[in-house]
Amino acid sequence: MEINEILATLMFATFISCLFSGFPVAWVLGGIAVVFSVLSMAADHWLDAFIGVDWNYVSITVPRMWAVMTNWVLVALPMFVFMGLMLDRSGVAEDLMSNLARLFGRVRGGLAVTVTFVGLMLAASTGIIGASVVLLAVLGIPMMLKEGYNKELACGTVCATGTLGILIPPSIMLVMMGDRIGIPVGDLFLGALLPGMLLAALYVTYIMLVAWWRPNAAPAPEGSEKVTFDIVLNVFKAVLPTTGLILAVLGSIFFGIATPTEASGVGALGATLLALSKGRLNLKVLQEVGRETTKTTAFIFALLLGATAFSLVFRGLGGDEIIEGALTSLPFGPTGIVITILFITFILGFFLDWIELTLIILPLVAPVVANLGFDLVWFTILFAVCLQTSFLTPPVGFALFYLKGVAPAGIKLGHIYRGVVPFILIQIIGLFIVFYWQGIVTWLPAIAY
Repeated sequence: MEINEILATLMFATFISCLFSGFPVAWVLGGIAVVFSVLSMAADHWLDAFIGVDWNYVSITVPRMWAVMTNWVLVALPMFVFMGLMLDRSGVAEDLMSNLARLFGRVRGGLAVTVTFVGLMLAASTGIIGASVVLLAVLGIPMMLKEGYNKELACGTVCATGTLGILIPPSIMLVMMGDRIGIPVGDLFLGALLPGMLLAALYVTYIMLVAWWRPNAAPAPEGSEKVTFDIVLNVFKAVLPTTGLILAVLGSIFFGIATPTEASGVGALGATLLALSKGRLNLKVLQEVGRETTKTTAFIFALLLGATAFSLVFRGLGGDEIIEGALTSLPFGPTGIVITILFITFILGFFLDWIELTLIILPLVAPVVANLGFDLVWFTILFAVCLQTSFLTPPVGFALFYLKGVAPAGIKLGHIYRGVVPFILIQIIGLFIVFYWQGIVTWLPAIAY
């Protein structure tokens, strides 16, 4: 192996190893970039062999970072984060949960279906996984346990449904993916809509099958009231504000009225007005939402800057060529290579967060997939569906820990782990469906243009 290949391999291995140190990922990425820049220049000096990284090359990092900080597309990140946090405090989820529980109350598994529907609405209007899982857990699990639901089913439903926001637009993950690999965010939003709805439908199907096969696992509440016109009207009133906000944001993007960045501003304003109309908006709430938005945005941008430096040095050492050569040399053919990438991503999701995989792994493998002749929007959505499982797979499944932090007494970590297993399998089924029927992803972007 050439010296640059050795350094590139060692750089990637160091990155994976340091992730388990508990040190902030942004500093890990930036620190490794600095260390291997120095090693590369030292090798150039002592071995008298230019290997691609010198002072002139490293200086490119500054304009690259400036381009990240001035990227108009990334303005959507803090706006969507603000929108999700403000909706979390507006009270619309509580209204949805209480009214839908009355509508589906007479049906076995109806409360779990209610949680799924509310989670779907939250996913299409917030995209903040932690907030969605916590809110669904606080509202839904006590309600389901009170009616005798199986603990594993209740926990699995909340965890899986709460993670839909990472896929269903407006998703901050899709915004970051589009920026990293140069795909219009609007195309990714359109492509992700049907796969996200497919997963929600698969969740509901599983819940209803469990309720039919094991009635004691998801019983109908005793003494539930009959469905009346007033109940239906109240459900309509509860759904209308959130639906209106979703249409204002996604509709303006899909019909070409606004860019995702402009639509994010509409969403932030709409969520604020919803909180105001519910009497939940005050100076304290505004300060809390602003503070949380700033912290989340700073965390994301620190990772973006660290990943920019890491990627620049890694590519300078020829790391992307090593990755491409390793993948194209596999004896599986183009389809087998894509399956291998997805399998490796799924395994890495047990240990790494979606942000690291989006910022480091996706930009390395996307050019390979594009060169193999596959549609890049389709592959990116496949990658996103695969990353959704990272929230549910131990030991680093964040949704599991979000739920455990607010779960009522009697819910053990074992209940949560066992509860998410069927939903992980459902996500894998959804991944295979999207893999074999590309039209699920490509149809909406095609008709939109």
